Amino acid sequence: MIERSAFYTDEQWARFMIATEGMETPCIVVDLGIVKANYERLAKLFPFARQYYAVKANPAPEVLILLRDLGANFDIASRWELDKVLALGVHPDRLSYGNTIKKARDVEYFYSKGVRSFATDSKTDLFNIAAKAPGSRVYLRILVEGSQSADWPLSRKFGCHPDMAYNLLVEAKRLGLVPWGISFHVGSQQRDIGQWDEAIAKTNYLFRAMEEEEGIVLGMINMGGGFPAHYTTPAHELEIYAKEITRYLHEDFGEQLPDIILEPGRSMVGDAGIIVSEVVLVSRKNNTALQRWVYTDVGKFNGLIETLDESIKYPVVTDHEASVKEGDVILAGPTCDSMDIMYERSGYQLPLNLVAGDRLYWLSAGAYTSSYASVEFNGFPPIKTVFIEP
Repeated sequence: MIERSAFYTDEQWARFMIATEGMETPCIVVDLGIVKANYERLAKLFPFARQYYAVKANPAPEVLILLRDLGANFDIASRWELDKVLALGVHPDRLSYGNTIKKARDVEYFYSKGVRSFATDSKTDLFNIAAKAPGSRVYLRILVEGSQSADWPLSRKFGCHPDMAYNLLVEAKRLGLVPWGISFHVGSQQRDIGQWDEAIAKTNYLFRAMEEEEGIVLGMINMGGGFPAHYTTPAHELEIYAKEITRYLHEDFGEQLPDIILEPGRSMVGDAGIIVSEVVLVSRKNNTALQRWVYTDVGKFNGLIETLDESIKYPVVTDHEASVKEGDVILAGPTCDSMDIMYERSGYQLPLNLVAGDRLYWLSAGAYTSSYASVEFNGFPPIKTVFIEP
C-alpha cells in the first residue's frame, strides 16, 4: 500500500484538499510554497552554483514569477518559452538557450532579444550560432553513456562525443564565438549518483586538454538536471546527491571550481503538485480475471505521458481507509486509444471496493504534466492547473 504520509505532511495535504474542493476533475494542484522550499533547499546545498530553471518542466506564469522573484535564471528551449519569460520582465542575461536542436532563424531571434548564451553539439548548429549570434558564448553538450539508469534517459538524441566537443570548441573560437564551457545531462530522475562522477571526469579532461593544447580556458560547467522527485521507486535524498556531486567536483577541479550551473526542472516542481482524477469505470475482462481495469479521466494524453513504458511511477492514493483490502489493477485513461494505459506490469494495487466516481490522487505530479499534454485528443481539453500561494 502506498502511504500518502510518506510524500506529504498532513498540513500540506490539507492545503491540497482545500484547493480541490468543488473542482472538476481531472486537474493539477501545485503548491507554490513547496516550489519555493525546493529552490531554497537547492541553493543551500549547492551554494556555489547558479540555478537555471528548466521552463519546460512547468511553464506556468505563477511558477515562473515565483522563481523570478527568488533570483532564478531560466533554461529556455524555444522562442515561445523565451517570449513567455521575457514578458515577465526577466532580463535576457538570466537566460540560456539550452536546446541543441534549433533553427537558424530561432538563433537569430534569441540574439535579437538579448540572449548571449547558447548550447550546441553539432557543427551545423555551431555555424548557425556564429552567423546569427556573433560573439556569443557557447557551451558544448557531451554525451553521457550511462544515462540508462535514469527513469527518463536523455542521452543519444542530445550531446556529442568529447573528442567532437574538443573540435567544436576550437572551431567556435575560430568563428569568433566565446568557448564558454561544457554541459551534460545524466538523465531525468537519475538514481545512480555515480553518473555525475563519470560526466564530471569527462568534463575535466576537456577543460585540461583545451587549455594545455589549444590555449582555450573554459570557465563553466552546466550539469543539467537529473535530481529526483519522489515517486514509488526509491531514490536518495537531495542532500546525498549534493554531498557526493560536490566531492566529485572538488576531486577533479580542486578548491577553485569553475562557474557551475544547475538546470533543475523535475526536482523543482515535481513534488509540488498532485493530479486529482476520478474513476470512470471499473471492470474485468473475464469472470475469473485477477486484475481489475480501472479507467480514470486522466491518462497518457492529458497529463501522464511520462507513464510511457511505465517509466515514471507516480504514487496513486484514494480517499478509502488504509484498512480496506486492496487488489491488483491495470490503470488506464479515458481516450479511444489502446496505448492509453498507464500501468499494467508495475503491480499497482487499489481498494477492492473502488467504484466509479471515487477520486484518485496522483502524487508528485507537478512536473511535465500540464506542459506534456495533448491539446484536444478525442476532444478532451488540456488539463487545468490550480495554484496554492506560498
